[in-house]
Amino acid sequence: MPYPPPSRTPSGPRRRSLLASAAGAALLVGCSADPDSGNSGGASVTARERARAARDSQGLLERYDAVLAAHPGLSGRLRPLRAQVAAHVRAFTDGTAPAPARSSASPSAVTVPAGEKDALADLATAERTLAGWRAKDLLEVPAELARLLASVAAAGAAHAYLLTEGAK
Repeated sequence: MPYPPPSRTPSGPRRRSLLASAAGAALLVGCSADPDSGNSGGASVTARERARAARDSQGLLERYDAVLAAHPGLSGRLRPLRAQVAAHVRAFTDGTAPAPARSSASPSAVTVPAGEKDALADLATAERTLAGWRAKDLLEVPAELARLLASVAAAGAAHAYLLTEGAK
């Protein structure tokens, strides 16, 4: 009896594995992090990390704006992702002055590759890097902020996937 041909499976992470990773991170955070302990040290850590996360998201938003200005043909593809990054900035903003972004480049000095494919790859790398930083920060912040970081990190990983897989 002949076996059916193997199904074609695309390379890269599947939507299900991205969602499972996000859910696992949220469960880990919910189980391991302690809500604000009430001490001023925890509050200052939270405020500092929220400000840095807002600044990092603002830097990413500026990258999206630079790519959109250089490659208006990508507007339909990038506008929904840019809108989510703008929502992340708002989610992290709490009225304090943002801390310096972790990026070594000044946000006003964003350079955009000449080719659309390279510009998308650059955005995907920025999303992936920021998602990695946020995932690392989960263990250092109180539970409420950790859940927000986990959610935004999962969104960043999904953005990176969409930016790279959609180009194929």
